[in-house]
Amino acid sequence: MRIEWLLQQTKAFADAVVGVGPDERVPTCPEWAVRDLVGHVGHIQRRAAEIVRTGEAVAFEKTVEPRADWSEWLLEGATELADAVGRDAAKEVWTFLGDRQPASFWLRRMLHDTTIHAVDAALTAAVPYDIPAALAEDGIDEGLDLVVRMRTMNPDLARLRGDGETLRLVSAEGDGWLITRTPDGPTWERSVTGGADVTVSGPVQDLLLLFYRRVGLDGVTVSGERDLITHWLAHTAL
Repeated sequence: MRIEWLLQQTKAFADAVVGVGPDERVPTCPEWAVRDLVGHVGHIQRRAAEIVRTGEAVAFEKTVEPRADWSEWLLEGATELADAVGRDAAKEVWTFLGDRQPASFWLRRMLHDTTIHAVDAALTAAVPYDIPAALAEDGIDEGLDLVVRMRTMNPDLARLRGDGETLRLVSAEGDGWLITRTPDGPTWERSVTGGADVTVSGPVQDLLLLFYRRVGLDGVTVSGERDLITHWLAHTAL
């Protein structure tokens, strides 16, 4: 399913940027123009495909000039990654987490990165976007996994240590996530029952976009200690 989602979200991204000027600024990534956003997505997918093929680290390019035919170039990159993972999803490959993971790690990471950037493109072009509920749920799972895994690697994440404070995300579709701030850093579990120091609720698409700071707290319902979710969002940029 993740391969299908990757191709779908890449197409959504490609469709959104059709007709948008290359120098148009991206409001949710203000340091980038649209050409930068397109170059980033096309590059990271191809880089991930090369990591999967070789099993080893591949240099990340901060600035990449996309090919003139944006849509075709973007879809080629997604297909290249899908094909590489499809050949051996269980192959152990390099990751930025300091260990080796199955190649499917890169499919999942690029899927969610592409999904968020498809929203960036849609917001820039002022066109609708849609994230399937199951995809958004997996995106929250993956994002929380990264926060936990990277808590000793990213100094900002160290600020999420605590003494048992709890944050709960509750989706309108019936899913829930309970985050606990421990002295060693945050932990999380899927949970839809029980109380928390702060609860954030709304459609799962909006919860995912809040997690990645593409929407603000005004777009969801917050009950309890609002400062806890504000602090979380201030220190979880991935």
